[in-house]
Amino acid sequence: SEHRGLDDRITRLAANPDDELEAKRLKRRKLQLKDCITKLESMLIPDEPA
Repeated sequence: SEHRGLDDRITRLAANPDDELEAKRLKRRKLQLKDCITKLESMLIPDEPA
């Protein structure tokens, strides 16, 4: 939900070029969350036996 919320805020900030620094910060946080989500999803998938 935080990832989706950040996406909405980034979209709104894109309309206002004065907030580029804030948009970059939010994009960085969004990428961190995406990496965390990917890591958690990979932990749910069991390793295939060799």
